[in-house]
Amino acid sequence: MTGSPAAIEAVDVSRTYELDGVSVPALRGVSLTVAPGDYVALVGPSGSGKSTLMHLLGGLDRPTGGRLVIGGREVARLSAPELAALRNETIGFVFQAFHLLPRTSAVDNVALPLVYRGVGARQRRERAAAMLGRVGLGHRLDHRPNQLSGGEQQRVAIARALVTDPTVLLADEPTGNLDSVTGAAVLELLERLNTESGVALVMVTHDHEVAARARRRIAMRDGVVVSDSAAGDAGAARQPHDRPLSGDAGRPDTLVPAPSAEPRSASGSGPGHPPGGSGGAAGATGRLPHPGSPSGPDAGQAGRDPRPGTFADAEANRATTPGDVDADADAKRAATTADADADVHTVRAAGPADGDADRGGVRP
Repeated sequence: MTGSPAAIEAVDVSRTYELDGVSVPALRGVSLTVAPGDYVALVGPSGSGKSTLMHLLGGLDRPTGGRLVIGGREVARLSAPELAALRNETIGFVFQAFHLLPRTSAVDNVALPLVYRGVGARQRRERAAAMLGRVGLGHRLDHRPNQLSGGEQQRVAIARALVTDPTVLLADEPTGNLDSVTGAAVLELLERLNTESGVALVMVTHDHEVAARARRRIAMRDGVVVSDSAAGDAGAARQPHDRPLSGDAGRPDTLVPAPSAEPRSASGSGPGHPPGGSGGAAGATGRLPHPGSPSGPDAGQAGRDPRPGTFADAEANRATTPGDVDADADAKRAATTADADADVHTVRAAGPADGDADRGGVRP
C-alpha cells in the first residue's frame, strides 16, 4: 500500500473538556496514521483516552488542537452537515451494546445508513439483504433484535456498519457482551471482512488476547500514546500501563469464561450512547453531531472494572484453599484419634467391672 493516502491521519491532536470552569485534558498531543486495510487494536486502562480518540477518529467530535484528516478532508474545516456526510461515507461503527432499533427488522436496521445517503427503498433493501448474507444472516432478514441471539445482533450491527462501503470500521469492544465462543466467531468475521474488502479495522479492547490478534497495537495512558507496534515486535509486549492480572508465569493474560449458550435479548438494544463508547445507532448512520457529555466520553469509565473475575480472585482462592483443606484434615484426624482413644480407655476401664457384676449376678 505504498503511496496510498492515509484513511485517517492525526497530528499532535488534543482534546480538552471544560467542566465547571475546570479544564480536563482527555487527549494530549496524539499522532497516528491509519492506512487503508490496516488492522489496529487500541488498548489502555479506563480513562486513558481510548474512547475520546475513537470519537475523533470517527468524526463524532472535533479536536481542541492539532490536525485531524479523515478521508483526505481536514475535520476542522468542515461544517456540521459536511462532517455528518463524511461519517456516513467513510466510517462504519460497531458498538459493544449493538444499538439496533428494537422494533425494526434486521434488514431495515442494516438499510438505515442508506436512508441518509438518499438511496431508494428497493435498492436499500437489496443492499442490506446482500450484506446480511455476507455475515451469515440471509435467513434472518425480517427478524427483530429481540428474536436474535447476542451474536446474531452483533452480526447485524457489523452488516449495518459495512453497508455503505466505508474505508474505516471502528469497533468499540465488539465482543464485550458476548461469550467467548461467540466473541471468537465475531472476531473471525471482522478479520475476514478486513481481508476481503480492504476496510481498515480499528478496535478498542481491554482484552489482551483480542488485541494480540491485530497486526498493530496502539497502547494509551493518560491521554497519550505510549507505544505503537506491529504484531510480533518486542514493543507489543505488555506495557507498564496495562493492568496486571497475575504474577504467575505461563498463565494466559485473561480469564476466559467457559462457553455458554447465547442468551437472547428480551427487548433488543435501544438508541443512545454505549458506556464508554462512541455513539449510538444514529452515530452509525452519520447523524450524531454531539459526542457525549462535557466531561468527556472517558469520564464514565473511571473506577469501573471492565473485567470482573480476574486471576487475582483465582489466586486468592488457590492461596487459601490448600491451607484450609490441610487444617481441616488435621483437625479431623486429631479429633478422630482422640475419640478412638477415649473409647478404648472407657471400654478397658468398664470391661472388668461389668464382667464381675455380671458374674456376681448369676452366682448364688
